[in-house]
Amino acid sequence: MNRDQFRGASRHLKGRAQTALGGLTGDPARQVRGAVNQVAGGAQYAYGRARDRAEDLASDGRHLAHEAWERADDFLEDGRHIAGEARRRVQTHGRRAFRYADANRTTTLLAFVGVAFALGWLARPSR
Repeated sequence: MNRDQFRGASRHLKGRAQTALGGLTGDPARQVRGAVNQVAGGAQYAYGRARDRAEDLASDGRHLAHEAWERADDFLEDGRHIAGEARRRVQTHGRRAFRYADANRTTTLLAFVGVAFALGWLARPSR
């Protein structure tokens, strides 16, 4: 409960007491002042509740932003790890392919000729 809620509730109670006292004594001015204090106290209490809620929402927003920041940081770290692993695998497979091509030159040359022929056949205008 913040200061506005406390003051609003106390002003509302004061207004109720004034209204009741004005009714008992037959003083209409006191009854009107009591009604005004009741309404003003209710409005101040409502303002205090709204302010409390806004502060809670702001706190929740800060918490959510911090959580999103941490998750994004985790995603970046995972991405770096995956990229490093992919780089390592590409290098390993590239070395293997180069060693195979170097060890099997005839097979590699025939494979390149076959691929070039197939691409040329597919690229010609009339098939």
